[in-house]
Amino acid sequence: MKTTAENTQTKLVQSHDRTIAYRLIGEGQPLILANRFRGNLDDWDPLFLDELAENFTVITFDYTGLASSTGNPGEVILDFATDIKDLAQALGYEKIIVGGWSFGGFAAVVAAIEFSDLISHTIVIGANPPGENKLPIEELFFDVSTRFNYTVEDETYLFFEPAYEKSKIAAQKSHDRMFARKNGRDEKVAQNLWDHYTKGSVDYANDRANYRERLLKLENPVLVIMGDHDVCFPVENWYALNRKLSNTQIITFPQAGHGPQHEHPELVAKYIKEFVNYIH
Repeated sequence: MKTTAENTQTKLVQSHDRTIAYRLIGEGQPLILANRFRGNLDDWDPLFLDELAENFTVITFDYTGLASSTGNPGEVILDFATDIKDLAQALGYEKIIVGGWSFGGFAAVVAAIEFSDLISHTIVIGANPPGENKLPIEELFFDVSTRFNYTVEDETYLFFEPAYEKSKIAAQKSHDRMFARKNGRDEKVAQNLWDHYTKGSVDYANDRANYRERLLKLENPVLVIMGDHDVCFPVENWYALNRKLSNTQIITFPQAGHGPQHEHPELVAKYIKEFVNYIH
């Protein structure tokens, strides 16, 4: 039986003083994906992962101390980026592609900057550039994103574009795919640990390590994938860096929200494949 995102088993690997929980599917260049606020191994759309796995070895994981991973959770964004590096090394990879969604996009950007010898390409989905950005998170996002259990309606607001019927239909389909797995589901991230994401996000925005300027000079290629109405991290924050970014491309999906890879899983996977194959 073919291993897919729905049936692959959760594995554990020891790295330094903690155990990292991860799942792996596919063959090809390793692609490590860092997750969103509160996200665990079940919060990736399986169709997106399966499409990626046609061309890459796809690894999803839980951050240190969150969900099924052990250890002390991160306090600054570099801690979360270091999880990516440590996981790659624990699995024996000398070169990886890194991707991240939302908060995971922050971790991916920092990993690309701090560990550039390890990372060939960076994929950022639904995330801000580091440092100060002009457009803020929409207020309703804070209320909806902190509900303990998301309904389909919550997911539609958070990750899709409820103003359009086709996006609402896509939200229901993505929800159904993510809940198709009945056995071996991951642990939820404990509510008392959510503040670690806040600390990492604030650190990323404060940018004491000058990541914004360092991103502008990063030589390794970066692909940014956004919806045109991202309630969390507006794509316009990337437009502010036009003519300054040295090696970054931006794709904006129309009538889409914070999770374009869940609304358009096959197309986003194809964009990533073409980017990695042709941009060096």
